[in-house]
Amino acid sequence: MDHFNVRILKRQILSDNWFILQKVEFELLRRDGSWQTLAREVYDRGNGATIGLYNLANRTVILIRQFRMPAFVNGHDGYLIEAAAGLLDNAGPEERIRMEAEEETGYRVKSVRKVYEAFMSPGSVTERLHFFVGEYHAQDRVNAGGGLEQEGEDIEVLELPVDVAIEMVEDGRIMDGKTIILLQYLQRLMPPSPALTPPPSASLMILVAGPYRGGTDDDPDALAANVQAMQECAGALLEAGHFALVAEWVALPLVKLAGSNRIGDPVYEARFHEYSIRLLERCDAVLRIGGKSRGADFMVEIARQRGLAIFHSLDELPACPHPTPIPEAFRNN
Repeated sequence: MDHFNVRILKRQILSDNWFILQKVEFELLRRDGSWQTLAREVYDRGNGATIGLYNLANRTVILIRQFRMPAFVNGHDGYLIEAAAGLLDNAGPEERIRMEAEEETGYRVKSVRKVYEAFMSPGSVTERLHFFVGEYHAQDRVNAGGGLEQEGEDIEVLELPVDVAIEMVEDGRIMDGKTIILLQYLQRLMPPSPALTPPPSASLMILVAGPYRGGTDDDPDALAANVQAMQECAGALLEAGHFALVAEWVALPLVKLAGSNRIGDPVYEARFHEYSIRLLERCDAVLRIGGKSRGADFMVEIARQRGLAIFHSLDELPACPHPTPIPEAFRNN
């Protein structure tokens, strides 16, 4: 339709295979009073809705992970972490988002609230997106979620602390626009509880995570050097007033007791990281040091999922100005 500053000259359907892609030729009235003839391709896929599911008491959010071909062909692995969403398909926005939340996440949310409307890619796509938030509880989960197989959906449901989700935005693990907008809203909705924030002088129990087997070809001297590097870091943490742990201190003796005869044998592979994860359950934070290591990165990811603090250097550690001094009588014994 024409407007006082836009004259539609011609529309050409380029594709209606899935949704409608058309080329629109038009005249636009410029600010200087002249008319300019232009052409744009416009993709009409209908309007949509999305929802930020949150639990206020636990400070957690529900997100999903699924494959997206457009992201894949643009250099991403294709698996995006997102908020639940869907096209309206002739339903009202609130009706649709309730259905999508249940299909994709398994949660039947009792109360939802609209917070925004936004055009997400106005340079080429007509879609207007309706943003909702809704609080979920454990008893609201009525199925496993996962989406509709007949529509090609194979969705993984994620429950994350909101602070971890914000970190994932900041480090690039979450790159979906609608999800970033909702998480920033939910972050304001769920301020950190003072009871969950340790005083700045608190001594932390910190797991030192660094390379152990990575790049060593299981050479004993190289393995020992990697453990030594982690132990030296643990010593520096102790001097700074924190309590440090190295997973290898626990895991290596225990896999041997469990029957492992060499690094990498079936018992080792089955037990080593299991012991490390249990140790991590007792820690407040992780200090990631050294170079490439799948094991160390795995420990960092587990820590993120549990909402633990992640540090990458001694300089990042919170101050502990009054560590408990070691009595002189014990220093040389």
